[in-house]
Order: sequence, then structure tokens, then C-alpha cells
Amino acid sequence: MDSESSPVVAAFDLDGTLTEGGSVFRWLKLVAGRGRTWRAALSLAVPLTVGAFRSSRFADNAKERLFVKLLAGIDEQIVMAESRVFALEHLEHEGRALLLARLAWHRDQGHDIVIVSASPQLYVDVMTEQLGANGGLGTRLAIDPRGRLTGGYLGKNCRGSEKLRRLDEWIVRRHYPTPPVVFAYGNSRGDRRMLSAAAHPFNVGKFGVFGSLRRFARLTSAEQ
Repeated sequence: MDSESSPVVAAFDLDGTLTEGGSVFRWLKLVAGRGRTWRAALSLAVPLTVGAFRSSRFADNAKERLFVKLLAGIDEQIVMAESRVFALEHLEHEGRALLLARLAWHRDQGHDIVIVSASPQLYVDVMTEQLGANGGLGTRLAIDPRGRLTGGYLGKNCRGSEKLRRLDEWIVRRHYPTPPVVFAYGNSRGDRRMLSAAAHPFNVGKFGVFGSLRRFARLTSAEQ
């Protein structure tokens, strides 16, 4: 197999892949408050719903609008501290055993591991550290000169083509002697480009053959 003589990179999505379900809304409720978060979500119900169904820039824009409503003006250091608490608890209670075991297998093989997620970099970093990954690529949030969040993105939402671009950029920065063999794990259409570019892509979504990644191989416990 080509991965026996070449460097190997294992790229994992986060929400719905390494952990059950989504994390962003839960994180927002901790950082901004449950009541404020629900009210903001209800006020943006139409664009959030359109974004969920149409994906692409509609999803990116709706998510950023929600972030601006809830995060603008909050001190970055406070959010970082709350994000650490959130990430550790979320990983402990919502981690998917099969995928965490697969990540540990890659680590034991000496492969480089990178988490590539649309979730905020603020807690992707914590999970990267906790899981012993070599890198974490999340959605970066802008900070104003006072050290407060603006709610807007710094760059783009890390999903779809941006997810693949960030992964490619990360690989280039590693200066591998030869192009690495890439394993990729995802659960939704936001991961489709990353999986399509990988030598060994795996669909780990709950919908299986009925999901948007049905053309990709499924990961089973027998592969550990």
C-alpha cells in the first residue's frame, strides 16, 4: 500500500464525525447565554433554515450573522476560558468511540493528524490539544483592537472548498519530502471536497447510503 512508504495525514471533521451532532449552538449558549442565543436564532430563523438546506454561502452568511448578534463586544480572553471548559466537557460526553479509536490508531501508526472543522478555532484548538493531534483548522473569528470579538469571521467559514484549501495549506507548511497519503473522515456535504481530494476517504455520517456522502466508503470497527 502506498501509505507504507509515504508520509500519512489523517484529516478529521469534528461535528458529527469525532463528536455526536453539532457543537456550535451549544457553545453559543454557554458563551452568550441560553436565552439570548435562542432569541437570536429565532430572529434569524429564515436565513438559518435556508442556509441549512442550501448550504454554500447561505449557510456561511447566516452563521456569521448569528455570531455577530451574540459575540460582538465580548472579551476574547473570557471566551477562550469558557471555550476550554466547553470543549473538554463536549468531547468527554459527545465523543464518538469508533472515530476516537480510529484517530488513536493513526496516532499510534505515527501518522500526522489534523482536525478540520467549521467550528470556531477557539475550541478546535482545545480539542486538538486534548486529542494529541498535530494541527487544528477551524473558523477563525475577528478580534477588534480592544481584544474583543466582532462576531465576524477572520477569513472564511471553514467548510466546503475552504476546508480543503486550509488542509492543503497546512500540508504545504509541513514541508513533507514527498506528497503525503491523505485519509479523510467526514459526515456531511461540507466535507465532500475534502473527502474527494483524499486517497482514502471515509463517510462516517449516520445516514450512510442515504446521506450526501454515500459514494464514499464507510468506516467499520473491523478496520481498527
